[in-house]
Amino acid sequence: MHTRHEDIEDWFGFSLKHLILILLGITLFGIYIGILFYGENSLAALEELKREKSRLEKEAVYLRNDNQRLQKRYFELLQLTGD
Repeated sequence: MHTRHEDIEDWFGFSLKHLILILLGITLFGIYIGILFYGENSLAALEELKREKSRLEKEAVYLRNDNQRLQKRYFELLQLTGD
């Protein structure tokens, strides 16, 4: 006759100790994956930084063009007042 402890040790062909270690390993791996995807240095943060970089590059182009336009207008005004 098997005792309850022996039945537990026969789960999936592993002892209770091995099952606990496997579950602990799976849990720790899950936490690691969660941090990898959602942590401070995660893929989500990388994607957000890429979007921010793209936005800033577009803003820089706009500001350069605006600056060029304003400089042209400034020099035109200097010529009007300097004559």
